[in-house]
Amino acid sequence: MDAVVTEQKAAARRAAFAARKAAFAAGQGQAAEILADFLAPFRGKVLAGYMPMRTEIDPLPAMSAHDGPVGVPVIIGKGQALKFREWTPGCAMEEGAFGALIPADGAWLDPDVLIVPLVGFDARGYRLGYGGGFYDRTLQGLRARHSTLAVGFAFDAQQLPQVPIEPTDQQLDVIITETGVRRPPF
Repeated sequence: MDAVVTEQKAAARRAAFAARKAAFAAGQGQAAEILADFLAPFRGKVLAGYMPMRTEIDPLPAMSAHDGPVGVPVIIGKGQALKFREWTPGCAMEEGAFGALIPADGAWLDPDVLIVPLVGFDARGYRLGYGGGFYDRTLQGLRARHSTLAVGFAFDAQQLPQVPIEPTDQQLDVIITETGVRRPPF
């Protein structure tokens, strides 16, 4: 990775984490309802979401409302794409990598729609993640196999003027915030 881009991403992460923390404290408003409404036409499709950690916006109400299989990410190892284990509300959970909760058992799913957590995003649809490249590798692999819709889920405050990007960074198809649905470029 280019040293300049690495530092640009680190600076952008610091700013976005601070903005996300403040937005989280203010509450997420109608974000989960907006996400659930957006997902309604994807009934029966395999959805993957995430178990929110720290100040991440919470997709669980929308995941619970989805009419179809739902999975959550499992980190298999450094430098690898994520896999998705089937999740249902109330299923047995255990701690996975980085402290994220994952289903203790269940089928492995290949999502058609992927709700993506993020630290920051820009109007072009690029996301700034935590720096491990897990979602970029995962989206690249999924998109090589079949059509996969990548839905960023964040607070409005997490929008950055421009996310520093590299050739491996994957764009989101849509970003949903507490105020609505945005389709890049916006």
